[in-house]
Amino acid sequence: MLNDKTILITGGTGSFGKKCTEIILKSYKPKKLIIFSRDELKQFEMSQVFTDDKYPCIRYFIGDVRDKERLHRAFSGVDYVIHAAALKQIPSTEYNPFEAIKTNIIGTSNIINAAIDQNIKKVIALSTDKAANPVNLYGATKLCADKLFVNGNVYVSQHTTQFSVVRYGNVIGSRGSVIPLFMQKKQEGVIPITDPRMTRFWITLEQGSEFVLKCLNLMIGGEIFVPKLPSMNIMDLAKTICPECRYEVIGIRPGEKLHEVLVSSDNARSTIEFEDYYIIKPKYKFSNKYCNENHFKPVSEDFEYNSKTNKWLLSKNELIKYIADLEG
Repeated sequence: MLNDKTILITGGTGSFGKKCTEIILKSYKPKKLIIFSRDELKQFEMSQVFTDDKYPCIRYFIGDVRDKERLHRAFSGVDYVIHAAALKQIPSTEYNPFEAIKTNIIGTSNIINAAIDQNIKKVIALSTDKAANPVNLYGATKLCADKLFVNGNVYVSQHTTQFSVVRYGNVIGSRGSVIPLFMQKKQEGVIPITDPRMTRFWITLEQGSEFVLKCLNLMIGGEIFVPKLPSMNIMDLAKTICPECRYEVIGIRPGEKLHEVLVSSDNARSTIEFEDYYIIKPKYKFSNKYCNENHFKPVSEDFEYNSKTNKWLLSKNELIKYIADLEG
């Protein structure tokens, strides 16, 4: 699908953007692959890995999703947009709420308007488990962004642009993940634990990128795609990474949950299940043609996809392998 197409990734110098770029350049032959971000240093560093001479299709655009005019210019001639730009550090967004709103909500609104005006074919946004029943500002801004994207399909009027969302859990090895923190603290011999009961969904950067590209192909507009993921308790995580260390319980941080939710019980009536993912359908009419081409079933009315009750657990051997891949 991406061969001879122009793809733009907002937040393209982040952990996801770099891995997605790697997969696209390895598996497809795009006409252009545009890395759109606001940090010139990160773009320079990325350009040393994905060089112009080796990958002549790649472009690096300085810009911010808050800047509507720059987005209109950057989106000219683009076929597909992967929207990964966001402010996502919970303590930072709690302390700087207006900045989070400008990037995560107003920036998303700018993406939608620019995509429609420039006749982009498909736009897919990255969401987070923290957008389901949010308790912090980051989650609230991402929930709002999800709503904007889903209902952007009504907003397009006579245009053909399609908007969908991918929502998944914590990314192993990404910036801000607890795993690099534990690996760092391992050298000190003491591991800080917020709460021994805490659980999280886990996905690797490669799995997340592959799933986003899969959903970009499947999407018809309005869906929130949720992959089926393993969960792991924070103590099991710590003991796997740092078995010889001492553990110090420091208490849950403001804006954190004990357990995360990817599909809330309130969305159960709108959720259908496939072999390896769920779709939360939009409230407006959903295409029957899409559903008839896939094997699916509705979930029960009391269904909730919760990291505590999730039956698929990440094994210690799998985690060790993922960490070895990070270190290698």
